[in-house]
Amino acid sequence: MANNGRRSVKMKKGPTVGTGGHGRKALEGKGPTPKAEDRPYHKAHKNKQLAERSEAKRGTGARSAGARSGPKGRATEEVVTGRNSVVEALRAGIPAKALHVAVRIEMDDRVKESLKLAAERGIPLMETGKPELDRMTDEAIHQGLVLQIPPYEYQDAYELAEETLEAWKKGHVANAPLFVALDGITDPRNLGAIIRSVSAFSGHGVIVPERRSVGVTASAWKTSAGAAVRVPVARAANLNNTLKAFKNMGIYVLGLDGDGDVSLPDLSLATEPVCLVVGSEGKGLSRLVRENCDQIVSIPIDSAMESLNASMAVGISLYEISRQRAAK
Repeated sequence: MANNGRRSVKMKKGPTVGTGGHGRKALEGKGPTPKAEDRPYHKAHKNKQLAERSEAKRGTGARSAGARSGPKGRATEEVVTGRNSVVEALRAGIPAKALHVAVRIEMDDRVKESLKLAAERGIPLMETGKPELDRMTDEAIHQGLVLQIPPYEYQDAYELAEETLEAWKKGHVANAPLFVALDGITDPRNLGAIIRSVSAFSGHGVIVPERRSVGVTASAWKTSAGAAVRVPVARAANLNNTLKAFKNMGIYVLGLDGDGDVSLPDLSLATEPVCLVVGSEGKGLSRLVRENCDQIVSIPIDSAMESLNASMAVGISLYEISRQRAAK
């Protein structure tokens, strides 16, 4: 009988060899499609990584306005952003690690001067893309210019006092040691102005607490008008313990307060080693700091309703101390 072109197939008896489940796995597919942000080569994944890095940096503190907190005794890097701020910072001689300039930046007088000042000071110029500048500044308005500021190297308060006392006793320093300690001051412009006054009246250093206190930021550098190069700023792990140590070393601790028991013109300790302590304009000296002062000194003013800014009070007091020392 004709098979009409068909071939017969012999069927084997017993079990046949299967795929081992591979066929079932193939039918199951690869599972749900990952989100775009989870795909390594997708743009959304890179944006997510950038966002996470920026968030981690924000978690350590402020970015361009002030220094971020870092290891004990030092601050981490910060940046100055914007054409006006950058050129002013360079004019003031603020130490800089690098000047980042946007690719194909539109030139104006501020950009030209910034480039000129940076070149004169040997500050590296870095041509940087806008996405990277945005990341560095946490999306702040930078106008294509970002100045990278290195961390300020703080001295130890006790070591600074000890070294200054030794230099004075050996005759290497003409005037008795004179320091200014800050209690609860958080405005970097106040710190900058105080540094400037300390420099103007032959002071030997500024003491700032490690916690709840201002540090040497770009704003403080700028307000000091370059005096931060000449006047050391030291950090105290605990201000009260530091003041006690100063007293044991023979340094008189004088607190500035409106209701002091000694009027500034009547101050009799001006020619001795002195640490002048100033509190914030609103709260004044803290209770413990006040208790650790040898004297509380007040500045006579016309109206009881008025108060002096912390940096102004320090400037007036340093002038009087300087005047009395010169008259000695």
